[in-house]
Amino acid sequence: MLLQLLRKIGEAPVLVVGDAMLDRYWYGDVERISPEAPVPVVAIRRARELPGGAANVARSVQALGAHSSLMTITGDDSEADSLQKLLSDDGINAMLCRDKLLNTIVKLRVVSLHLHQQMIRIDFESPPSKDSRVALLDAYLKQITKHRAVIVSDYGKGGLGHIREMIEAARAKGVPVVVDPKGHDYSGYRGATLITPNRKEFELVAGRFHDNRDLEQKALAMAEALDLEGVLVTRGEDGMSLVRRGAKPVHIPARAREVFDVTGAGDTVIAAIGCAYAAGGDIEEAVHLANIAAGIVVGKQGAATASPEEIMHEAALQEA
Repeated sequence: MLLQLLRKIGEAPVLVVGDAMLDRYWYGDVERISPEAPVPVVAIRRARELPGGAANVARSVQALGAHSSLMTITGDDSEADSLQKLLSDDGINAMLCRDKLLNTIVKLRVVSLHLHQQMIRIDFESPPSKDSRVALLDAYLKQITKHRAVIVSDYGKGGLGHIREMIEAARAKGVPVVVDPKGHDYSGYRGATLITPNRKEFELVAGRFHDNRDLEQKALAMAEALDLEGVLVTRGEDGMSLVRRGAKPVHIPARAREVFDVTGAGDTVIAAIGCAYAAGGDIEEAVHLANIAAGIVVGKQGAATASPEEIMHEAALQEA
């Protein structure tokens, strides 16, 4: 069944809209303390750039075999040029709404080559203008009917100022919308098909839960209040919990494995769910796919992706 779903995903056009960024990695090691101040001096040996945020979601969608498009607001700068090239090289249709008044979001991570751990992260960002948010909405409305599913990747950077209008437009066209939410107010996501908060994000809005039954009650109340089909809570080492209106809750345990880097795990989950919706797949099977894909990604460094081949291999290991 999983193989059939992956084959159908290969025919599906998926639109990702949200806060994209450029992830920069500088690799080196500390060899001395600065004579200028009591701080370590990192000797950088190599550098790498990758699409981040919503752009990594689009990359994850493409890696799963779907036809991925990305709509996002960026600056009109060299960082946007780099992001455009990286996405184009991956075969992603990147539609960047460039705004000369802001800088493309950049997350710079300094990583120890010896320890394989981050030493510091530095963020560069500025809030999108009202005009750029309107431009994104206008472009989105022209694209919605060309895709079978929409993934909203909200990193809380301000680019999704018209999220409610986006969801309403998709719903009117019968296009499912999956949202990776942020913040303490989910009212803007009203009417979406599914939202995928992690445990911390979910508890920030719904309150702490103590067991599965408590989680189920809180998630169902959220789904009913926001007119959602359901809520998928990702719980790290405790797996995932899917709660839907009119259906039995599903709790999927995580597969035990060494966690190398959790960066991008949430991106992988929502990409897999969105792809499954676009392919007309069963939601429980989609969650199983997302769980396997996320398990693969956390075993890699940086904002990584999972391929269909890796997923089938991991699924075979789980069944053995």
